[in-house]
Amino acid sequence: MGIFDSLFKSETKDSNWPGEQLEVLDQLDAIVNTSLTTPQLIFKHSTRCSISRFVLADFMSHFTYSSEEFGAHYLDLLNHRDISNVIAERFDIQHQSPQLIVIKKGKAIAHASHEGINDLQLSDFL
Repeated sequence: MGIFDSLFKSETKDSNWPGEQLEVLDQLDAIVNTSLTTPQLIFKHSTRCSISRFVLADFMSHFTYSSEEFGAHYLDLLNHRDISNVIAERFDIQHQSPQLIVIKKGKAIAHASHEGINDLQLSDFL
């Protein structure tokens, strides 16, 4: 495998992701309900985009929170764009990739895309 193969290959969830994959629309209702007691994160990732891959790797290298502090959900946009569209409509947030959305008490209280993801101070949302 060459360097370009590793940069542009399509992949599934990274094995180091600290939470679960968001693959079924019904999971979104559960995420919103859980956000009433624990803030939830949705990371929207395009598995064929090298920028998205680098942002995801940087995010994961700095993510130090437990599942009791944040629920973490990974959305593969190539396989589940329909869920991304529902998220955009439900929370009135323009679709971006990569994108991180913070949901607390049933509402999207913060979101960022690209390099702005790692500028979010997640501790502010605990």
